[in-house]
Amino acid sequence: MKKQIGVIFGSRSCEREVAIISAVQLMRYADCEKYDIIPVYIDEQGSWYTGECLKDIQSYKPFRPDAKGIRKVFPDLSSGSGALLYVNRGSGLLAREKIEIAARIDCYIVVMHGMNGEDGTLQGLLELANVPYTSTGVTGSAVGMDKIAMKHFFRGAGLPVLDGEWFTRSAYAADSGKVVAAVKEKLGFPVFVKPANLGSSIGVSRADDEEELKDALELAFEYDRRVLVEKGLDKPIELNCSVLGYDDEVTASPIEMPLNHAEFLDFRDKYLGGGGSKGMASLSRVLPAPIEDSLRDEIQEMSRSIFRMMDCKGVVRIDYMFDKESEKLFITEINTIPGSLAFYLWENAGMSYRELIDRMIGYAEKAYADKNKTNFAYTSDILKGAALGAKGSKGAKGAKGAPGARGAPGTKA
Repeated sequence: MKKQIGVIFGSRSCEREVAIISAVQLMRYADCEKYDIIPVYIDEQGSWYTGECLKDIQSYKPFRPDAKGIRKVFPDLSSGSGALLYVNRGSGLLAREKIEIAARIDCYIVVMHGMNGEDGTLQGLLELANVPYTSTGVTGSAVGMDKIAMKHFFRGAGLPVLDGEWFTRSAYAADSGKVVAAVKEKLGFPVFVKPANLGSSIGVSRADDEEELKDALELAFEYDRRVLVEKGLDKPIELNCSVLGYDDEVTASPIEMPLNHAEFLDFRDKYLGGGGSKGMASLSRVLPAPIEDSLRDEIQEMSRSIFRMMDCKGVVRIDYMFDKESEKLFITEINTIPGSLAFYLWENAGMSYRELIDRMIGYAEKAYADKNKTNFAYTSDILKGAALGAKGSKGAKGAKGAPGARGAPGTKA
């Protein structure tokens, strides 16, 4: 019997279109002999839809929720159900609405980029629903999405990161001159200005002087209320490494060197320059990167270490900058759901996209089994005799000698 695999993508995010490309790409490669692939698209208003036609990129040019074959659905959050439900409104004068099952999902492949999907929010919903899913969990996803929290995490772990400062929209609005002066004093120029919770280089700018810094900050604050400003390097080499696995089974991919003539790859470079329908896979690159074996080994070992520290699952991509002058390596960021699921890096290692999908589903199921081994059935006697509001009942806080209990020493009665 085939597994029912829900590919969930889209969402209320600036990166929704990138996620559509990645998801349609993945659905084309999945093994239809093993799986029934069920598209689950979340539109920009946050509504959920399914239907076979959602496997076709043309269905999003533009997306029409009332098109034939598209059904609006919502998830059953009962633990372990996995059901996608819909409202059957019936027909005729005496028709009554009924809730029916559109599909029952065995495992979700999460293909989300950006907020409301890659940031731990969707992962939290899937944890509550208690269904297997392929991406990193709640904590790792949240830290990986927030560039400010990510930088603090990496620095606290003793990993190499570029110097940076962060600011809030309200602080900038109150005194923009103070923010600009702080950047100039602590970081100097050039710097890169980034919204804290966006990917795909949306809202990211380079600033070489105070005027450009103001423009960059104002742009970034349009996309997020918190912004990271990082010290720039002089013509660094960009290097990316994917990691695949779960728990102690962790493998690092070959390393790619994206080719770009600008200082950084913006959204257009990544998704439009080489053919938007192919996503990150279309980007010009050298693979494997022409670097020393020692640097390759350092990046792969650091990538595996980061994967374990953040308790990642499935496939991620970690991006680095190498400063040729100082010969120092710096972590740029982790993408817990990378564009195109980084399948092109694994193809270079001899693993087909179809096999990569199989491995992701396998790790999701293993993590799900591990979760359900955890003891959630601990019981105590705390509810015996509890009668809130009943005369003479002491309740949990009223236990004799408990801190804060009425009349206890050192507290007000």
